Amino acid sequence: MAKRKPQDEFIVVDVDSPMSEVFARISKHRSCWKHMVTSLYTHGKKIKKKEAEKLRRFDLISQCFLGTFPTRQRSRRRIKHKFAITRVIKEKEKKRLDSGEFDCYFQNLWKSFSKEKRTSFVYLDSLWFYWYLKASWKGKVLTWIKRKQIFSKKYVLVPIVCWGHWSLLIFCHLGEVSESNDRTPCMLLLDSLEMANPRRLEPDIRKFVLDIYTSEGRPEDKKLISQIPLLVPKVPQQRNGEECGNYVLYFINLFMLGAPDDFSIKDYPYFMNKNWFSPECLERFSEELESFGK
Repeated sequence: MAKRKPQDEFIVVDVDSPMSEVFARISKHRSCWKHMVTSLYTHGKKIKKKEAEKLRRFDLISQCFLGTFPTRQRSRRRIKHKFAITRVIKEKEKKRLDSGEFDCYFQNLWKSFSKEKRTSFVYLDSLWFYWYLKASWKGKVLTWIKRKQIFSKKYVLVPIVCWGHWSLLIFCHLGEVSESNDRTPCMLLLDSLEMANPRRLEPDIRKFVLDIYTSEGRPEDKKLISQIPLLVPKVPQQRNGEECGNYVLYFINLFMLGAPDDFSIKDYPYFMNKNWFSPECLERFSEELESFGK
């Protein structure tokens, strides 16, 4: 009976192991059998067991000098600089809020107010205005808003995120549209980036409001609805491109604290002005809000 020819076995090297960094460093080294194997492996060549046995014989005659001579250490100054850049990037990422983070912080903020204070307010989800602009979502969004019964509230908070930027829309006394009513309804648009031209949203906002009235079968005349003032107060401005979400949350916080029982255009802009709050106040507020979620 013919003897079965033994199959060659291959040496497998785990490149994900802790030694992978060492392999990368010695791949160009040639003074001992281990480094010869490593060099062949890094160039994509498989090593058979018999060939490896031959290479091991060099261990007796070929001394390894890799550990004899010191290798150049990485510059500590360079490492510190790298860590400093990473820290700055992470700090910036902390300030940028996506819709999920915004909603989480907003819920914590909302719960911090008493039930008595919240009775005058209602809010819409931060993505509803964005989805309303999509034709396929328009009907669903109007149905969700109908459940909020916004016309029974004095103030409606509408966070808006469009083109990667946050702003705050506030409806005041929407259920009071009447020629003979002393309380004139109005809309406030608070934007911490005035240079981005907040009024570019006005056509979509007015269409949004008109569709809300229509979807609920309100008796108000369309002409009166179209004449509801849209006011854009001069509020504090953000210092970089990542703070807009934090500004909107702080706008909500301060407006809920200071909103009058009956909002009057005669007394506008009330507390909403460019000196409304300082960057330090915003920073403390953001830190406190973040601590609530922990």
